[in-house]
Amino acid sequence: QVQLMESGGGSVQAGGSLRLSCTTSEFIINNYGMSWVRQRPGQERDGVASISKRGVAAYATSVRGRFVISRDAAKNTLYLQMNNVIPEDMAMYYCAATTSDDSAYYLLPRTEYNYWGRGTQVTVSS
Repeated sequence: QVQLMESGGGSVQAGGSLRLSCTTSEFIINNYGMSWVRQRPGQERDGVASISKRGVAAYATSVRGRFVISRDAAKNTLYLQMNNVIPEDMAMYYCAATTSDDSAYYLLPRTEYNYWGRGTQVTVSS
């Protein structure tokens, strides 16, 4: 059983910041294409940020300039730094991994991943 574990979700005030984390003990994150995918209430899952095996990032237009995806090899952890949060960012955020060699541009819109986390909820107040 391969597990991705998200953490860092919670309540944040509009305009504030939050950092999500994703880690696993079962593979090296830097060897996978990684994405943050969110699902707003009543909506389908939507990719918001991806980072390729080579470390190149891509962002959905809805979060570009506000969110930053990054990796920490020493901690084997993927991060999503969420800045200037708006109410539309309220969603369940999932970490996903793929063995694909695709660039971040192609990772971002994909719906099929090898592994998924169970999600972490982000709530936006005010």
